[in-house]
Amino acid sequence: MSSSDPNPDSPPRPPLVTAAAAVSGLEALALFAGGAYILVATLTGRPDGLTQALTGGLTLIGLGLIPLIAARGLLRCRSWSRGPALITQLLALPVAWTLVTAKGALLPAGIALGLAAVAGLVLLLHPSTTTALGVRRTNA
Repeated sequence: MSSSDPNPDSPPRPPLVTAAAAVSGLEALALFAGGAYILVATLTGRPDGLTQALTGGLTLIGLGLIPLIAARGLLRCRSWSRGPALITQLLALPVAWTLVTAKGALLPAGIALGLAAVAGLVLLLHPSTTTALGVRRTNA
């Protein structure tokens, strides 16, 4: 264990939690890259609406912080991190659908995003992940 671990006596992080963190981290990187692309294209080109393009790029970069923070929390097995990670996966599904139905060059991006979102949901909802994160089931 490294010295940055909050509790050296804690059990090792399950591989599924690590995989869920990786999915969230990759989604964060994709959002950052998309935002940076829009900003660079805006500053080097002639956008239809400068304010709208800048806002779009900065929004994507800001939204990338959510899965990035969730990934860090998952790597530290923090129970709070599951919520933002789940929300990110759920929001990615309609975006993936939109990209897939747009066809053309966006089709592969939509397929990749859809697969990542479904994989992230499966990993985050797996019983070993919920146990490792200390999420308890409630009986209704």
